Amino acid sequence: MELWIPITIAAAFLQNLRSALQKHLQGSLGTRGASFVRFGYGFPLAILYALSLHWIAGLAFPALNWTFAVWTVIGGLAQIFATMLLVYLFSLRNFAVGTAYSKTEPVQAAIFGFILLGERITPGAVVAIIVGVIGVMLISVARAPLSWRNTFAALTGRTALIGIASGGVFGVSAVAYRSAALSLDGPGPIMSAAVTLACVTTFQTIFMLIWMLWKDKNEIVQVLKSWRSSSLVGITGVMGSACWITAMSLQQVAYVRALGQIELVFTFMASYFLFHERVNRTEVAGCLLIVCGILGLLFL
Repeated sequence: MELWIPITIAAAFLQNLRSALQKHLQGSLGTRGASFVRFGYGFPLAILYALSLHWIAGLAFPALNWTFAVWTVIGGLAQIFATMLLVYLFSLRNFAVGTAYSKTEPVQAAIFGFILLGERITPGAVVAIIVGVIGVMLISVARAPLSWRNTFAALTGRTALIGIASGGVFGVSAVAYRSAALSLDGPGPIMSAAVTLACVTTFQTIFMLIWMLWKDKNEIVQVLKSWRSSSLVGITGVMGSACWITAMSLQQVAYVRALGQIELVFTFMASYFLFHERVNRTEVAGCLLIVCGILGLLFL
């Protein structure tokens, strides 16, 4: 098994856990505060991770460059706004369906990867990604009577558009992070990913602190008061990001994000067991299609 596969599965699990924790925080902190804790409580761990690779594993720090800086800023800003869109989405529909809308990301990431990096994917992978996205679309219309009119309305409604926008901006972020990591001439993908993560999360923390100081200082107070639950979001978030960036430094973004759709399997489990939200047969069928798409991606 190629190394990027288990790393991606771990990333998907950690991302689902982080999203579940953020859903709980969204009501008390608001969209901006619940989004900030992912970075604000995570960046010290990201820095410690990079330093540990240097001090304990003996890996040299790669030399930074302007290309890396540009991609880091683009990826960091894109992830901030994509996270805010996703957190806001949780307030519009249930946890599982809210996450499903953002899972159109693999197709969008493949497009951005082709435009920005010239990366191509195999015909079999294209079919597997499309099967997975059909599963996502099936989930998105599962709560309405099945008809062309309801399907069109569901896919063009406010919730769908916000979810698709979230997936698109996450796709830009993913391609930017891969570009940033690949621009470093370091000892290997693990160290390049660690340095990218440390720089990105530090930038995101500074950016969002300035934003909250400008918009609403009380949000910072609330974030500090909720440090117990917020720190869990930060820890799981930075661990998941470390896995994502490492996987994307080993494999094309489209493949990594397509496999990452396995998060929806974890999401439905969280939706049912943690939030006691009902899941109907159509949503289960959509989830199975996503699994089929993942299997096709791995074996086609």
